[in-house]
Amino acid sequence: MAVVLCHGHCVGCGRLFSFSPSRVPSVRIGHAREPICQACVDRVNPTRIAGGLAPIVPLPGAYEADDESELELDR
Repeated sequence: MAVVLCHGHCVGCGRLFSFSPSRVPSVRIGHAREPICQACVDRVNPTRIAGGLAPIVPLPGAYEADDESELELDR
């Protein structure tokens, strides 16, 4: 069994963090989706709620490794 763990910079704070490529919450910037860390999710959710938007709710395992069999790969 193999696992996949991505590392990238958060679109909110720029901090390097680890995440599941298929579960991490992301923000669309132009045509690309950029990952957002848990700290930034926690920071932005009160503003989203106050503005009438739904909070960002990360999927379970969003900041953990994925089993490679769970990935959807473009083939």
